[in-house]
Amino acid sequence: MKGRLAAAESRTGSHGLQSETYRRSVWRRMVRDKHLYLMLLPVIGFYFLFKYVPIVGEIIAFKDYRFADGIFGSQWVGFKHFQMIFESSDFWRILRNTLVLNLYSLVFGFPIPIILALLLNEIRLNWYKRLVQNMLYIPHFMSWAVLGSIVVAALSPSTGFVNLILQKLTGETIYFMADSFWWPIAYTVSGIWREAGWGTILYLAAMASIDPQLYEAAKIDGAAKLRQIWHITLPGIRGTIAILLILRMGHMMDVGLEQTLVLQNNSVLDVADVISTYVYRVGLQNMSYSYTTAIGLFQSVIGVILVLSVNRLIRLFGERGLW
Repeated sequence: MKGRLAAAESRTGSHGLQSETYRRSVWRRMVRDKHLYLMLLPVIGFYFLFKYVPIVGEIIAFKDYRFADGIFGSQWVGFKHFQMIFESSDFWRILRNTLVLNLYSLVFGFPIPIILALLLNEIRLNWYKRLVQNMLYIPHFMSWAVLGSIVVAALSPSTGFVNLILQKLTGETIYFMADSFWWPIAYTVSGIWREAGWGTILYLAAMASIDPQLYEAAKIDGAAKLRQIWHITLPGIRGTIAILLILRMGHMMDVGLEQTLVLQNNSVLDVADVISTYVYRVGLQNMSYSYTTAIGLFQSVIGVILVLSVNRLIRLFGERGLW
């Protein structure tokens, strides 16, 4: 009995010593890299000020908010606004539109950066590879006010080059931006055009970490390029794909406000009105703050559930998730 107690005390003491050693090691690294941590402070301050502090305002969703009374002085109404949400036909319309547009972007937009990265990774002329990369990255740095104008001009039924080509080939033109069928397609393609090139950066970085000897061994075994991509490159970036998929699923309830506002018009509101534009119109312009805060809270909760679910699913397949 005394021997077991002594062994337990020994293990406890050893564990405490290891914890103390670990804390000292962390402190030494922080002192050594203090300049890097100081550079990180503005980022921490930004997220704390603009991401965490506003969480306090979510209480508005449970109150009849009035400017005169303030957030904490307004009348508590419980789940009244959430009940209004689920009884509103407008909410189910904007929810459907949000999910449909995000589903299009996920199915057609998510694989494009992977394909582009695979193609760029096979280019051996460095100057040509850099040129193509720069051409792909440029749209990401342009605002939607500019890109949206380019998209609208390109798809114009009278002067757009797309319709000029269609008229030559078929003798007909399509008013893409005013057609409920074509507008979601135009929205999805324009989003891919802006973000696909930028997304290739992460995949190219992941490909750069793959051991070149694996490709050499595959060549010796007679594997062609496609087999090398399938058996070496794709497994090598599988973890990156999994993490980006998890992050992407967190935005399934969120459609960018800028892109939608620039491209939508009254003719296509039945498919173009999404949660972000509805909150902007009803919440800010009509000052229904409590109602739209409840919508935003619902949106955030569903996003968290999706992230947790997909992260768990990916871990079940043997991949490392976000945690």
